[in-house]
Amino acid sequence: SRSLMLPDMAGAASQVRIERTDLNEQDARRLIAALDAELLLRYPPEANHFDLSDDEVSPGNGVFLIARLRGIPVGCGALRVLDDTRAEIKRMYVSPQMRGERLGTRILRELELEALRLGVGRLVLETGAAQPEAIALYGREGFVPIPCFGEYADTPESLCLQKELATNHSGG
Repeated sequence: SRSLMLPDMAGAASQVRIERTDLNEQDARRLIAALDAELLLRYPPEANHFDLSDDEVSPGNGVFLIARLRGIPVGCGALRVLDDTRAEIKRMYVSPQMRGERLGTRILRELELEALRLGVGRLVLETGAAQPEAIALYGREGFVPIPCFGEYADTPESLCLQKELATNHSGG
């Protein structure tokens, strides 16, 4: 696959559009493949938890977002509802050419809004020690360490985080 050549990156993040898309859309598959390739370079294969299904990001269950700069896919992120109170952030990725532009922050904030729309008050996620950029992003955005959950509990490389969302609705 060809490398994405993105000209004049200064201020490019302000031109990025973030939109909901299907997990099997071609650009979504390309971004996920790039993320998987990067994770395989950073971690042993058994440490990688790539599972995410169409159903988990279907309306009412979650969302898959793709960020595009002038039509070119440059980042993605997903949210899947785990239960009545929690949703998990999955498949966060920003192409290397766009890193440092705070695009990850924008994607994450869109996912938070989606979680609130779905009635979820807590976000959880798994990242790893070999991803200091991701850890810094999540820390800046108010995520704090928690014991690892589910499939991540037995993976030594995993670091799990959560964030309580500010919900301003009362019951219902």
